[in-house]
Amino acid sequence: MPHTFRDASPADLPGIRAIYNDAVLNTTAIWNEQPVDLANRQAWFDGRQAQGYPVIVAVDDAGEVAGYASFGDWRPFEGFRHTVEHSVYIRADQRGHGLGPTLMEALIERARQCGKHVMVAAIESGNAASIRLHERLGFRVTGEMPQVGVKFGRWLDLTFMQLVLNPGALPPN
Repeated sequence: MPHTFRDASPADLPGIRAIYNDAVLNTTAIWNEQPVDLANRQAWFDGRQAQGYPVIVAVDDAGEVAGYASFGDWRPFEGFRHTVEHSVYIRADQRGHGLGPTLMEALIERARQCGKHVMVAAIESGNAASIRLHERLGFRVTGEMPQVGVKFGRWLDLTFMQLVLNPGALPPN
């Protein structure tokens, strides 16, 4: 099934919300335990837009959001202004069809265009598919944090991965 990749618009927020809430309720990809309402996703979207950060969607041939990707500030301190943390979520019935890598490649390019230097991924350590995807895209594991989260009645481990977006670049003055 062909997909179109484009910047998200407010009309995409119900689809984004549905994918997000499915991940909240059924996976350890998001460690939140409560679904969110449309106002929450609108505030999230508005925040990304205000920062000049992308929200990219994959849209299926029926016009429905099949996946989305975005990035935001990694930490709220000025010294981290060249580092972003990303998120990529795919609708359950669309997983395994190549949307993740395509969204990630677009997101990486957008981070470079924004002048970012490092992209960080924080992945539940049991999510082998996500870790493999990131490795294929050049991310490397930079840290493991055992039992820092909990969901579904079990402790969760966190794997940090990062990609240097412009190796060899000198830091700004």
